[in-house]
Amino acid sequence: MKTAYELAMERLSKQAPSVTMTPQKKKQLAELDSKYTAKIAEREIALKGEIDDALHVGDVEKAGKLQEHLVNERKALQAELEEKKNAVRAAKTR
Repeated sequence: MKTAYELAMERLSKQAPSVTMTPQKKKQLAELDSKYTAKIAEREIALKGEIDDALHVGDVEKAGKLQEHLVNERKALQAELEEKKNAVRAAKTR
């Protein structure tokens, strides 16, 4: 006798069958992850330096704005990464 979980998983696999990833797609996804991790780290280093400088001179308002800018850039880069990864996943393999 099957559990409710097993039955639900069977129904789910019928509605949206799992997609197998080719080694080429896996490599592309890994390259995208690496590239965007580097971009995010680069921006964090640059902006954290500016934040530290602003705090050092006592400009808390500027530091807060820079921190907010850093968060927004990180979110934008993450969104861009997800879009590109989805495009790779959706691409037809030959």
